[in-house]
Amino acid sequence: MSTSDQSSPEPEHTSAARERAEAGTASETPKTEQAPAAAAAPASKPAKPVYKDRVYRSPAGLTGGVLLLGLMAWLGGDAVASGEGRTPWLALASMLVAVPLVVAFSVRPAVFANDDRLRVRNPFRVVELPWASVVSLRSGYTNEVIDTSGAKYQLWAIPVSLRGRKKAARHQAREERRAAKGENRAEYGGGSVGRAAPAGRPMRAETDQVMADLRELCEARAKALGSQGEPSARWAWEVVGPVVAGAVLLLVLIAIG
Repeated sequence: MSTSDQSSPEPEHTSAARERAEAGTASETPKTEQAPAAAAAPASKPAKPVYKDRVYRSPAGLTGGVLLLGLMAWLGGDAVASGEGRTPWLALASMLVAVPLVVAFSVRPAVFANDDRLRVRNPFRVVELPWASVVSLRSGYTNEVIDTSGAKYQLWAIPVSLRGRKKAARHQAREERRAAKGENRAEYGGGSVGRAAPAGRPMRAETDQVMADLRELCEARAKALGSQGEPSARWAWEVVGPVVAGAVLLLVLIAIG
């Protein structure tokens, strides 16, 4: 009896597994193609934080200026209200000259410092100095800033205090003597061993410390991209104008008197 050769059919579970494998391969192909495109997209950089200006003023100047303005308002107001003849006009002209001057030399001066520049607001001028244009910040009998052109600008808002310097020097000498005594007790022994004061920043007057902080900021930011540029200065016409107008009015009143 002869047998006929017949091909056996493929099992159903084998064909189903093959179809799933082919479907998985097809689904993975687009993911592989999209991966380089996603990697090529540049990552977003965080925005650089913006810091507010550090503002330096003279507390003594502010206090004195406010007191002077109050006194002038009291005396000038009384002269205007109860004066006779040319007295009210003379009082008004005098106040027009004196008030801007008091404001200019006491309330107005300020120093603004940020990561990019130093802005100096003096009685009659406003100076902007990018840190790259600052050559030195010098402290002597006055505090000054010098730019690349050699121009010097006084920092009216940071006055030098000789009394503060003497006080800081006495305090520094006292700390050094205390540290030396502690070292001597530790060297020769005794009932209680003294401890020397930790070494740190030298004691300075307040305005000298401010100048030291500005120097550190200048050295740290002088080469930054945002600190480049040329210095600029402008006159404070909002102060000069009223003073000139008041002086002219006062001279006219005196001349026709």
